[in-house]
This record gives sequence, structure tokens and C-alpha cells, in this order.
Amino acid sequence: MSSRLHSLVIENLGTRIVSGELAPGTSLHTDSIEEALGVSRSVVREAVRVLQSLGLVKPVPRLGLRIRPRADWNVFDPEIIRWRIASEQKGAQLRSLTELRAAVEPAAAELAARHSPDDIAAELMAVAARMRAVGRSGDLQTFLELDIQFHSLVLAASGNEMFSHLRNVIGEVLRGRTDYGLMPDHPHEEALQLHVDVANAIQSRDPDAARTAMDRIMRRTIAEVEQVWLDTPREH
Repeated sequence: MSSRLHSLVIENLGTRIVSGELAPGTSLHTDSIEEALGVSRSVVREAVRVLQSLGLVKPVPRLGLRIRPRADWNVFDPEIIRWRIASEQKGAQLRSLTELRAAVEPAAAELAARHSPDDIAAELMAVAARMRAVGRSGDLQTFLELDIQFHSLVLAASGNEMFSHLRNVIGEVLRGRTDYGLMPDHPHEEALQLHVDVANAIQSRDPDAARTAMDRIMRRTIAEVEQVWLDTPREH
């Protein structure tokens, strides 16, 4: 019960902060949170620690909590990403994450072709083959899990721990794309083939082909979802 209430407080405050309902600079008293959500002080205290670690709030003596500006948020945290995708910031979040993927994943594929262990390269081929079969069947939920697995394997196969650590970030954007109806009912045949091409290039130790195929996947992805953010201004 305590764990559930703890999650409830985090979810409630986190979504309200990320959506802008609680604007930067707003002050909150912990006793008002306790009363509004019907939870104990210890539950609020633990939830605040989590929100503080995400850069969303700052404890202020005698005032309670102060909402921190977006520049202070841990924008790579999967929970913040999930909350942003579920809010009116969906376009901006999908744009920034897709641009991040476009910059990182072709490089990761190239490195994977140079450094991937044989067992991971073989697993990539197997996952790509399953993706093609499942994609043709229209089972989007299974396809999503395979797609996350595929891109996570490429990042891991690169041998770069910084790239590998982005697997949860990329998993969230792939889930968001599916959950909000931004995936076609049946993935395009070219996209399915490109995943096979990436896996084959990695297994064949062809860095240039691996980078090129992954870059084409990213360019297709941008073309398919950019309508979500076309009218969204950039923040500087």
C-alpha cells in the first residue's frame, strides 16, 4: 500500500509539473499535498526525494517545495519522457528524442559492425527476422517489444556504455509512438527490410553499410512522425 501511494504522489505531482499546470517558481506546502492526496507525511517525503532527484522540485525551508525550471530537469529520465509525451509537450518531446536517435543510432550501428560480439550480432539477425514476420501480421504490440529489443541490442553492441545507457530513453519514445497512434497498422516493407539490412551489415562486419541502413531508418522515422511537431516552436 505504501509503495502504491508513493507512486501515486510521484505520478500526480510529476505530471502536473511537466504539463505546466504547476509552473516553475510555484511553491507547494507538503501538508497541502498530504491533505489533497490523502497520504501520510512519510509517503510525501519519499515521493519528494524522487522528484528532487529528477530535478523537478527543490525543498525550501519554511516554504515547502518550489517547482524548478525545465532547464533543471533530468530530461533523459524515462519517467519525465513518458510524462512529456502524455502532455501537450508531446510534439517537442518526440522531436528532440527523434533528433537524438538520428544523431546517435547510425554511429552506434557503425560501431556495432566493428565491435559486436558474435552472439549479439546473431541475436540481432534473429530479432530482425521476427520483426519482419510480426510486422506483416499487424501485431503492433509484439512488434513494439521487438523493435525496442532490436535498437537496444544495437546500442549495446556498439561497445559504448554511453550509447547503451540510452536504451530506456529510446524505449520510451518507441512506446510513445505506438501508444499515440503514430505507427501504421502494418510497418512499411522498406522499414522492415532496413532493420534486416542493419543486422546483416553488423553481422557481416560492414560499418559503412550498417551506418547507412540505420540512417535510412531514422530518416523514414522523421518523415513518418514529423507532422506531430511541425507547428511546435523550438526553445532556446
